[in-house]
Amino acid sequence: MIALGTIIGELIGIEKGFERFGEWLKIKTGNSSDKRFVDAFVTASLTVCIGAMAIVGAIQDGISGDYSTLAVKAVLDFIIIAVMTSSLGKGSVFSAIPVFLFEGAITLLARLISPVMTETAVAYLSLIGSVLIFCVGVNLVWGKKIRVANMLPAVIFAVIAAYIPWTF
Repeated sequence: MIALGTIIGELIGIEKGFERFGEWLKIKTGNSSDKRFVDAFVTASLTVCIGAMAIVGAIQDGISGDYSTLAVKAVLDFIIIAVMTSSLGKGSVFSAIPVFLFEGAITLLARLISPVMTETAVAYLSLIGSVLIFCVGVNLVWGKKIRVANMLPAVIFAVIAAYIPWTF
């Protein structure tokens, strides 16, 4: 799932898209002289956009209208972004834009496919989210070594894999 999703993400160039959007934001917000703006934006966006709480919380909201996980995540994100802003720069603050788009899209998609969502699909999504957030952590500790945004299509393959009859 992760390998196939990463290949698709690499072909599409999702990480480059994040960086281009960060560059656009940098100019539009008057932060052209901030050399760390784009890196802060991309790192913070990936940190708060992906992960089990983001994916499972948005799915819970879409399927049952229960936004409690997203509410808790919002408080945690606020603290995380405050810390990241102080260490990486003000580009971190703009991670709210992709969070809104990503979690909103997952919530709407979950509402549409709620009749066919299974516990297995949610578990697979949670697993992929956890792996992706681990990769973000690796990048934070050892420098940018993994293009995590390019791994995002793995989320789609996680749902598909939940419906494949596996027999071993």
